[in-house]
Amino acid sequence: MNGSIVVTGAARGIGRAIAEKLASTGPFTVIGVDLAPELALSEQITPVQVDLTSEDGPATVREAVERMGLPLIGLVNNAGITRDARLVNMTDGDFRSVLDVNLGAAYRLSAELAALMQDGSAMVNIASRAYLGNFGQYNYSMSKGGVVGMTRALALSLAPHIRVNAIAPGLISSEMSMGIPEEIRDKMVDAIPLDRMGTPDEVANTVWWLLTPLSSYITGEVIVVGGGRSLS
Repeated sequence: MNGSIVVTGAARGIGRAIAEKLASTGPFTVIGVDLAPELALSEQITPVQVDLTSEDGPATVREAVERMGLPLIGLVNNAGITRDARLVNMTDGDFRSVLDVNLGAAYRLSAELAALMQDGSAMVNIASRAYLGNFGQYNYSMSKGGVVGMTRALALSLAPHIRVNAIAPGLISSEMSMGIPEEIRDKMVDAIPLDRMGTPDEVANTVWWLLTPLSSYITGEVIVVGGGRSLS
């Protein structure tokens, strides 16, 4: 099905890999959304620089979709941040900012764009294996748990016209994971059955599959892309 797909957090890491995968495989026109001023993607991707937590952020994305003049057939809520700290050191500002970006912005954009989406289209929300709980990531784990709950609720609400699924990446080789101290990161890799970090492209491949008719009977699910480390 030809049409446009919105990908948030598209400037780097997993979001960039998703946007480039969709643009290269088609037949999609990709709208890449990010706050970063360095949002410079390929000619096949239309950039929209906007703060999705701002009052008019979601409406700005909607206007970009409408200007495109193509049916909206997909939305990938990928934008996310971390502000890690132990619970006793967690500031109210860091707590709120992570929930506002990771959960609030995804909810508001989904609500804004759902009315534009065509029958048979799909949403994919990028959660994280951290929704099961991670030491030092109280706010992040909570926000990603909210994304999982939101995915299920949206899937029930928007069926049968729009499918909604989530991907929960494990340890992926990205700018965010490279910020983890090396000794801690090595211990995390040791716990992965496939004995390595995943790549952004491996997450992007799963997103592409969930957006296509190849997954047409799947909705309301969470797929862990974690090298075998799912619930343990």
